[in-house]
Amino acid sequence: MRMAELSRATGVSVPMIKYYLREGLLAPGERTSPNQARYDDSHVRRIRLVRAMADYGGLSNAVIRDLLQRLDEPGLSLDARLGLAQRTVMPRREPGEGERWEAAACQARELIARQGWRQRPDSPAMLAITGVLAGLAELGYQGILDRLDAYAEAAALTAEADLDALAAEPNLERMVELVVAGTLLGDALVTALRRVAQSCASARRFGEEGEEGEEGAALRAAGE
Repeated sequence: MRMAELSRATGVSVPMIKYYLREGLLAPGERTSPNQARYDDSHVRRIRLVRAMADYGGLSNAVIRDLLQRLDEPGLSLDARLGLAQRTVMPRREPGEGERWEAAACQARELIARQGWRQRPDSPAMLAITGVLAGLAELGYQGILDRLDAYAEAAALTAEADLDALAAEPNLERMVELVVAGTLLGDALVTALRRVAQSCASARRFGEEGEEGEEGAALRAAGE
């Protein structure tokens, strides 16, 4: 396909496609003349992946270019490629200091070990978990800290669903796109579902018998 057709297939303007080519975010097409090139479905997938990284992941062009170059390295396993994509979109934070942080870090390592998981203590995910645990301890939310294994079990079920969705994708580009876009959109979905589940559980456990409440009525009406 010509560049104009590539633009129509992806919904990305011709000037933007030319920008991707200049920035090394998109491989050159097959030259058919000094001023013309032919593109194929691999270019369509790559543009969509770049858009997902920029739109959903909020990644800069430099980060996207580096990630794409590393994803294209020969001999890299699928697990390594997906892990690389996940680490790239994971927000980073600096390690904390002090006794409270060290206690939270120890608690995070013990939680991960109990689940039979393996994770580097300095990984972005572990630093995020440690930060949350330190915050919960500082605020005195012991009820959540006492139920960390239940939260981990729920996360494990979500992770299995994520991998089932990944396995259904037809190619690497789609898999990586799902890691990037799905991580952010999936987090938003899980959060929204959690809110609905909290509302319904609260009504069952704490609501007056026969009392539905405004939010419960709205949820029931939405489902009708």
